[in-house]
Amino acid sequence: MNIKSEATIEDLYSVPENCKAEIVNGELLLMSPTGFLPGRAGGEIYANLRDYKRLTKSGYALPDNVGFFVNLPNRRSLSPDAAFYTGKPTGGKFLNGAPVFATEAGSENDYGETAEKDMASKRRDYFAVGTLVVWDVDVLKEEVIRVYRASYPEQAQIYRRGEVAEAEPALPGWTMLVDNLFVSDRLIISIE
Repeated sequence: MNIKSEATIEDLYSVPENCKAEIVNGELLLMSPTGFLPGRAGGEIYANLRDYKRLTKSGYALPDNVGFFVNLPNRRSLSPDAAFYTGKPTGGKFLNGAPVFATEAGSENDYGETAEKDMASKRRDYFAVGTLVVWDVDVLKEEVIRVYRASYPEQAQIYRRGEVAEAEPALPGWTMLVDNLFVSDRLIISIE
């Protein structure tokens, strides 16, 4: 008889290098490193959040791969691509509770019907643990930011290139140009 135990927070601390993971439905869900555009988008959002933190002198801007310990029947952790947290720092341990704002930037394998259902489920989990706003960032296909709020969790406000996105009510007054998520430098090669 083979008895399988549920994954624990301790299991997250021993995830192989270059991976991140979450505990979902009792299992350790490994996630591979992200590609250039979604990784860059998460970095740009983090940098903008860091500036907001410095301006407001409140909360913590967090980059990719920071773990949040949560207590839901189906989920024990979250690891957004960028986040803003207003709780207490925990040193080298995962943070307790949820960020007020979380970003999920879609990678190559985050498209299609199954991926969309998984992301909708993850958003519900974010809202169930207290996150106020989740950005679903698509830099690979439609080039949009879908902003979901706990007050209307199934209805997204969509921001496109040329627009300014926000994260009310999680981050009062914070905005970001959607164009900042994209590479504007074009390598031009001329053949003479």
